[in-house]
Amino acid sequence: MDTTRNRRGTRAPYQARPGRRAVVAPSLTELHGPVSGIVELPNRLFWQPDRHVDLDVPGLLVWMYETVLREAMTVDELRAWLHGPTLVRLWPDLYVPAGVRRAWEERHPALRVGIIAA
Repeated sequence: MDTTRNRRGTRAPYQARPGRRAVVAPSLTELHGPVSGIVELPNRLFWQPDRHVDLDVPGLLVWMYETVLREAMTVDELRAWLHGPTLVRLWPDLYVPAGVRRAWEERHPALRVGIIAA
C-alpha cells in the first residue's frame, strides 16, 4: 500500500512532490524502458526545449531515472521509460523524494536489497 499517516492519523498517499502522489509500477518485471542510446523524453516529463538524453552517459541515465520517478503520473510512463533490472541496479544511488522511495520500497522490497522479484 502506497500510503503513510498524515497529521490527523489517517492514511495519505506517499508524495512525489506536494500535491502529487508517487506512482509505482505493480511489477518491476513489466518495466522495459530503454537502457542505452539517445532518447527524447516527452514534454510532460521534462519541459526543456532539448529533451534528448544520451543514456550511454552514466550520469544522464541516473538523472533520467530520477526525473521519471519524480514526474511520472501514470504507470504507462514508468513502463515506457524505466527498465526493471537497471532500476534495481541504480536504486541505491538515486536521489528521489522520500515519498517516492518509501512507496517503491514498500511495493518492491527487492529494491532495498538489490534483487528483482517476480
